Amino acid sequence: MKFKSFLIAAILSLGTAATASAYEYETVKGDPMQTRIYTLPNGLKVYLSVNKEQPRIQTYVAVRTGSRNDPAETTGLAHYLEHLMFKGTRLFGTTDAAKEQPYLDDIERRYEHYRTVTDPEKRRQLYHEIDSVSQIAAQYFIPNEYDKLMAAIGANGTNAYTSNDVTCYVENIPSNEVDNWARIQADRFQNMVIRGFHTELEAVYEEYNMHLTSDFDKEWAALGKKLFPTHPYGTQTTIGTQEHLKNPSITNIKNYFKHYYVPNNVAICMAGDFDPEAVMATINKYFGSWKKSEQVKYPHFAPVKDLTAPADTTVIGQEAENVFLGWKMDGAASLQADTLDVIDHMLANGNAGLIDINVNQKMLCQGVQSGKIDMRDYSQFIMIGQPNEGQSLDEVKAIMLAEIEKLKRGEFSDKLLPSVKNNMKLEFLRSLDSNESRATSFVNTFVYGRPWKTQVERFDRIAGITKEQIMDFARRHFTDGYAIVYKRQGEDPTQKKIEKPSITPIPSNRDLQSALVKEIKESKVKPIEPVFLDYTKDFARTTTKKKQPVYYIQNTQNDLFELHFVYDFGSEANKWLPYATDYLDLLGTGTMSAAEVKERFYELGCEYSFTPTWSTMTVSLSGLGENMTEAMKLMEQMLNNAKVDNEAYSKYVDNLLKGRRDAKLNQKENFSALRNYAFYGKYNPTRNVPDSTELVTTRPQDVINMIAALKNYKHDVVYYGPLAMKQLLAIVNKNHITAKTLQDAPENKPYKMVETPKNEILLAPYDAKNIYMMQLHNVDQKWTPEDEAKISVFNEYFGGGMNGIVFQELRESRGLAYSAFADYSTTKRKEHQTNYAYTYIISQNDKMMDCIRVFNNILDTMPQSQAAFELAQQAAVKRIASQRITKANIIFSYLGNKRIGINYDLRRDIYAAMPKLTLEDIVKFEHDNMANKPWLYIILGDENNLDMKSLEKIAPVKRVATEEIFTFKTK
Repeated sequence: MKFKSFLIAAILSLGTAATASAYEYETVKGDPMQTRIYTLPNGLKVYLSVNKEQPRIQTYVAVRTGSRNDPAETTGLAHYLEHLMFKGTRLFGTTDAAKEQPYLDDIERRYEHYRTVTDPEKRRQLYHEIDSVSQIAAQYFIPNEYDKLMAAIGANGTNAYTSNDVTCYVENIPSNEVDNWARIQADRFQNMVIRGFHTELEAVYEEYNMHLTSDFDKEWAALGKKLFPTHPYGTQTTIGTQEHLKNPSITNIKNYFKHYYVPNNVAICMAGDFDPEAVMATINKYFGSWKKSEQVKYPHFAPVKDLTAPADTTVIGQEAENVFLGWKMDGAASLQADTLDVIDHMLANGNAGLIDINVNQKMLCQGVQSGKIDMRDYSQFIMIGQPNEGQSLDEVKAIMLAEIEKLKRGEFSDKLLPSVKNNMKLEFLRSLDSNESRATSFVNTFVYGRPWKTQVERFDRIAGITKEQIMDFARRHFTDGYAIVYKRQGEDPTQKKIEKPSITPIPSNRDLQSALVKEIKESKVKPIEPVFLDYTKDFARTTTKKKQPVYYIQNTQNDLFELHFVYDFGSEANKWLPYATDYLDLLGTGTMSAAEVKERFYELGCEYSFTPTWSTMTVSLSGLGENMTEAMKLMEQMLNNAKVDNEAYSKYVDNLLKGRRDAKLNQKENFSALRNYAFYGKYNPTRNVPDSTELVTTRPQDVINMIAALKNYKHDVVYYGPLAMKQLLAIVNKNHITAKTLQDAPENKPYKMVETPKNEILLAPYDAKNIYMMQLHNVDQKWTPEDEAKISVFNEYFGGGMNGIVFQELRESRGLAYSAFADYSTTKRKEHQTNYAYTYIISQNDKMMDCIRVFNNILDTMPQSQAAFELAQQAAVKRIASQRITKANIIFSYLGNKRIGINYDLRRDIYAAMPKLTLEDIVKFEHDNMANKPWLYIILGDENNLDMKSLEKIAPVKRVATEEIFTFKTK
């Protein structure tokens, strides 16, 4: 394979950096992203990479601090500050900052006293006083103004995240809104004001509750304690402790902000469609006066001692058992990271790694995963294994360690290391299409302290790594000094009952707007003109020699290709399809073993996959264009001549049935099954599967024949790649195996959504400190294309984001949830197209009725705000204007619309209709479709901890057992 020439071509296609600039910047020779790195006089770092595929920019503002630097007495502080950064400044989020400030100061003083008091009754009284003062302060608070500002500029993906070493703030903005974005961010990072404190704290506590129900999160914390017993990576978690979250310190948060949120500890990372010189002028304009700090210091900790023997611990929880292994490694800036990346891919790359071939392919246990976790001070290499039925965790541990020993002894194919190197390059080249990937690499470089030159030259260093070096590294670093976490099934004795605080809802003040919001909303920028697809021009059409439609777009950027065979039937027509494709993955052909097939695809830099949905089946091949023909021949051999392996099938069935049993122990899996049961009745995606008897008694050959039978059915061919159309047709006609006469696709039997003519309650059991709950309303109202503009603006206004009514009322005003939303949706199928509405929330058990009351109130009364409507409308319009559908997605857009009888880009009509909508239109739409309507309440929780009497006043409660929502027999 010509990976090297491919890489050079990709670099050259991106052009070269200009040398003349008003601002000095650094570049690195050979950088495919043509990154410019600027440093303002105040120390602010700016990383820029241009990618003009669509008129949008991915932005990250990274602060080089995380939970590692939390004060030991207030853990969770960095994460909580992340939440508070959305509350505004003196310029937005308030109607009068001067009048508001005395009350905010009073709240701060009261919390400092509150956290020193231990008497429960006294604490209740003090909290009541805090709540009362918060009500006065809330007169001036305008919740979600930051989100309104982002809506006004058409931003997507408004979010933030905190980890051990970084707190990062995320936006994806239209390319014409850089000035407004920079103005807002500069104010936010210099002048943050803490307000709305106690309701946001409760939302964070709801996030903490979600961590309590996750055994994985508990295992992760336990692993850290063993690997880093004297370092914050092990002694504290990012979410913090229950005790600290209930005893916060606003003073500590302010001090932390002043210390770490300074320009010489921050990087702005941007990738997308922009002029770097213009962007730098804007950033300098707004961030240039930010005062540098000479006091940026990080806590220093004594070096963590290496383990000299295995150190184990146990975590108890109701989810399925597994075992964690972890090794302490050097920090992410170390060149050791190169070798670890290679080892990571050699062990598990999803195809031909040692774990893939020797463990998962052979099903020695239910499954093993491994990976490198980068952190600034120390990194980790972890392995996670799940046991087969009757297999001990120590047996799984031994299986994992055996693969490490093979690395040490060099017991792997000589082809593996070169294949890994080539595929790592291929992964990187694919990542260049993603602005998120580009900007994320900047964040990591800045946070971990790794020079960009070191990052760019990574593949040059990796190219020189030898098999002997891999063996030596493994022997030196994968020692017996590892940590073990055994995850056992049982009741967690550390779980504590949590009581909700008495919070008076703060007003939403949604009709109020700060001067800054008005300015941003009314600001004039050069508009981005929308680009809609023209299905008659944007791709070419032809047919194969068997008259199957071929849809073609040539890739003129690089040598990557993707080829898809799309069948118009799915698991609704044949419930075995997902299982047949899984089984096929375990097989070889008459001339190649299963391992050899995977290794060959990996050597070719290609992969094939199946995507069976309810209504369609897609067989895909992708990778390096020069190897498409050989990869296609191999894929066709697998599709049509796979060799049955009875032993593999038996193990596969055992593995699958255990996985089904394990799913019944998982909260999210239970809710997914309950949701499907509630939405579709007994015939639904969870239950429409082969049961244990069918799995055991069906002949493996019959299973494989289902895949081979694909050659008998009509299908579409979709191609995006470097070949000319004539070349593509020649390859497909020669190598794609089909029957002489193709049949129509089997008929799907669609899942039909239940109607909700009256209030009903469906309750399934799960023992946890929180509930998952939805409400569904469906009267089988037919969808029409004319609905789409109203639906889009309504969802933006009511339930779709942090600026919506739902988020404001459930989270901002009352702190009832970390996650809450509502949506008016459409099932778009050629057989059936219907509209329906639903709500969704995860909340503490004793908040259930509060959630129901608030949801029903806003559904029935539909809070109205002209200002909020205009922002929602503006956001929806700007997002469509800056959206671009490219590459193979152009064809899939056409095929998707074709299935519902539409032969044009529907976004054109939506965009034209949106500006004509009024608030009255949206209110009437909601009144006609959602207000005062019957709902099906779908609840997963422990009824012993729920207010069942109040729930029964809404409607009779139908209890449905876990076995009923899953139904499939598990032997």
